[in-house]
Amino acid sequence: MNEILMSLKNRKSVRLFEDRPVEPEVKEAILQGAMEAPTAGAMMLYTILDITDQTLKDRLAITCDHQPFIAKAPLVLIFLADYQRWVDAFTVANCQPRKPGEGDLLLAYADALIAAQNSVVAAESLGVGSCYIGDILENAEEVSSFLDLPPYVLPAAMVVYGYPQESQKLRKKPARFSAQYIVQENRYRKLTPEEHLAMHGQRHAAGGYPPKDVQADLQAFCLRKYHSAFAREMNRSAKVYLTPFLTEDQP
Repeated sequence: MNEILMSLKNRKSVRLFEDRPVEPEVKEAILQGAMEAPTAGAMMLYTILDITDQTLKDRLAITCDHQPFIAKAPLVLIFLADYQRWVDAFTVANCQPRKPGEGDLLLAYADALIAAQNSVVAAESLGVGSCYIGDILENAEEVSSFLDLPPYVLPAAMVVYGYPQESQKLRKKPARFSAQYIVQENRYRKLTPEEHLAMHGQRHAAGGYPPKDVQADLQAFCLRKYHSAFAREMNRSAKVYLTPFLTEDQP
């Protein structure tokens, strides 16, 4: 296995960091790695917020489902899906730009996420751990306000970075589902109930855990994640972020 594939295989989320900064040259390499990501039409439909203000980190730790490790992370980047910059550029060029719509949003969101993942891969190659924070989608009104987000800009991902503590290096990476359930050929096929139970049972076993009631485990997971208060808040907030892009008058 080559070095890049090994790095991808070994990479896991890190939430406990050593008490030392990410050096400026390492931070620059991570940012440059992000900006080398594939991008739709070379438009780079994203903006990266480098959160250096400790007050902002503290607020993000609270608004993102009360996770204190965010405030302690040496490096915090927010990847914004950004069509505002192009609307403004088109306006400067007297193009009379239309209102961005749902397709524009999806394209910008993809650009931002690809850039975020490039940054994670770059960080891993430099010995810097990382963790995605999906909860950046929560509390839309407050987050938009203190980050000064205009209408056609919304958070796609937040990632925190730092040098992992020894306990994080030794922590086992959660097992992935088997490719037989994830990779399909040519057309989509819904899994059977038996396949669903086998898929989750196999991953549980691959993680080295003792046998358990898969169905009961799925019920508990559904309650903890899918039906959780934070999931409902993300859905509510997403509507707020999405509203400027939702149009009925596209030509």
